[in-house]
Amino acid sequence: MILQVLDRELEKGFLSPEFCTQLIQQLDEMIGESQEEGDLDEADFEIRHARIYQELLRLIRQQAEELQILRELSLNLTSSLDLQTVLEKIAAEAMRLVKHASTVNIFLFQNNRLHFGAARDRSGPRSQPFATPRPHGLSYTVVHSGNVIVVEDMKTHPLFQNAPPSWDGSIVGIPLKANQQVVGVMNFSRSVKGPFPPGEMNLLWLLADQAALAIQNALLHQIVSQQAYTDTLTGLPNRRALDERLESELILARQQGTPLCVIMMDLDGFKSINDTYGHETGDRVLKALAMHLQKELRASDFLARYGGDELTLVLPKTTLLDAQKVAEKISLSMREFYYLLDNGAWITLSISGGIAAYPIHALNASDLLRAADYALYRAKKYYRGEFVVTRPTTPLK
Repeated sequence: MILQVLDRELEKGFLSPEFCTQLIQQLDEMIGESQEEGDLDEADFEIRHARIYQELLRLIRQQAEELQILRELSLNLTSSLDLQTVLEKIAAEAMRLVKHASTVNIFLFQNNRLHFGAARDRSGPRSQPFATPRPHGLSYTVVHSGNVIVVEDMKTHPLFQNAPPSWDGSIVGIPLKANQQVVGVMNFSRSVKGPFPPGEMNLLWLLADQAALAIQNALLHQIVSQQAYTDTLTGLPNRRALDERLESELILARQQGTPLCVIMMDLDGFKSINDTYGHETGDRVLKALAMHLQKELRASDFLARYGGDELTLVLPKTTLLDAQKVAEKISLSMREFYYLLDNGAWITLSISGGIAAYPIHALNASDLLRAADYALYRAKKYYRGEFVVTRPTTPLK
């Protein structure tokens, strides 16, 4: 009877090789006991075997439940490559898996420091941690040791000797490892004291394994995405990033009824730098200039490399008059820019620009860029070193 039940469960494909070994060992023990206790009467024999049978069946069901949870976790955590979405899903799953759950804190370990990832309590997600990791606290200890740390009573544990009086209950810190590297830590607190049940710890381990892989995939996706949208020379956003950002800013401008301006800029005399000193020097000058201009911008402004020595600046919620003030500020800033060559010579540059505004000069992204480009063309031809506002109706060149 027992073997028939095991056969049925094995056919479902739920059992791992390690678990099968555990079952076989228990079956061996059962058979050995049966042989050694031949003097047991039939009732005692049936009771003994019924108890072993129930334990085996419990283990089978537990394994099946854990593997089903693992499958659901895998599907849930791999459904997105957005890092923040992944972290919030991990926190939500952790709260769901354990009884008496109080809080979950997830931190990412990057550049030898812990950075906040996600947090959650019974009321839902939070945008900040419940506590900042201390140099010798639970989180850093877990990261540096690479081991799980269970604190059965925060009131008495050395890691929490200077903790606030309100901290009570138990907590577990679990390292999130991918390819043997710690990528983060998950701290899970409960309102009750004492050890975490083995079943709950197994589930948290399953979650931690899946979480680490999901985090690693999301981080890799983030790096690749950044590379795809970044100009490798200057570190500025590239043309692809510009097109997408301008389109999204225009959508917001339409929805909110706010103005938006675009400034296209071109360096005056940059070709002579390449011709005189070489393209390597020209690249260094361009990179230094990009860093110089970024210092003058607001956090909401978006500066991108359009191509060659052309730069494009997107100014959300900015009127035409304010855009002209920004342009004037850039012109003044260029007077302070210089690049020192190895031979002690100085390179200075001026910049010409064209300004176009939504909705005055254009209603969509391509027309707005074309309007600013036309104004830039006029500036380069007639007003070198200055910024020109495009005409209300932009003719095609």
